[in-house]
Amino acid sequence: MSNRLPPLYALRAFEAAARHSSFSRAADELSITQSAVSRHIRTLEEHFACRLFLRNGRTLQLSEAARLLLPGVREGFGALERACNTLRSEEGVLRMKAPSTLTMRWLLARLSRFRHLQPGNEVQLTSAWMDVDHVDFNHEPFDCAVLLGDGHFPPDWEVRRLFAELLIPVGAPALLSEQPWDAARLAACELLHPTPDKRDWRSWLACMGLSEQVSLKGGQVFDTLELGMIAAARGYGVSMGDLLMVAEDVAQGRLSLPWPTAVVSGLDYFLVWPRTRPGGERLRRLADFLQGEVQAMALPDVKILKANEAILGE
Repeated sequence: MSNRLPPLYALRAFEAAARHSSFSRAADELSITQSAVSRHIRTLEEHFACRLFLRNGRTLQLSEAARLLLPGVREGFGALERACNTLRSEEGVLRMKAPSTLTMRWLLARLSRFRHLQPGNEVQLTSAWMDVDHVDFNHEPFDCAVLLGDGHFPPDWEVRRLFAELLIPVGAPALLSEQPWDAARLAACELLHPTPDKRDWRSWLACMGLSEQVSLKGGQVFDTLELGMIAAARGYGVSMGDLLMVAEDVAQGRLSLPWPTAVVSGLDYFLVWPRTRPGGERLRRLADFLQGEVQAMALPDVKILKANEAILGE
């Protein structure tokens, strides 16, 4: 067997045929004829001196050799695609990854305004559920990301802080007409947990000095802030929310803040991107714009506490 690599077109035909278990569907995907796929597969079989596909009636099966070859071929084409996508960012489209709740509650409207005010600066947003915010620029097709974190990022990343996470209880507007709110009433309320580990409520209660008075047992559990806040708005209980992300809903009467004290969680939202990634100037313009949007926001009038400023519950 020759040590040289087989033709790229033959490897592409092999990967498509293996994925579809069909030469004809591979041909349709690659916009070539079925006989061309067959010729490409024969080229590989001659190159490796072994069979790659076995037919059992109408069923197309991979040989043992093909099963050994396929993972590396797929990984190789994935790496090529990621490398090419890196250069495509120069075409005017920035590909961004962001948490789902931030996307719906804040980011989507800002990116729409950014495109309107700066034509030609298109941002393609991918909203993703992330229990712990993370992006791998080496293996994911993104130019930038908005992440919630403590600010410790790789040294070769550009980092722009957007705003702090401010935890605050949120509920339906009707809750404001039923005063007062105190520890006893909160303990009797149905708590909605936007994270399975209940960390947001735990942090808020600890800072408020209410951990011993309000139990975290029971209550509905969700996997995003968004779902918790939607359930709260519909009157199913009180959820933990983020002050900046609920500001517009509070102003428009869709949500209320039954206990108007926000707690600084210690985490912040950052816009990050690799310094070596093309499109750096456009990314800096986007960062400047998003930071300006934060500064222009009118937040509800609430008390804000840091974790080291814990107070006794009222």
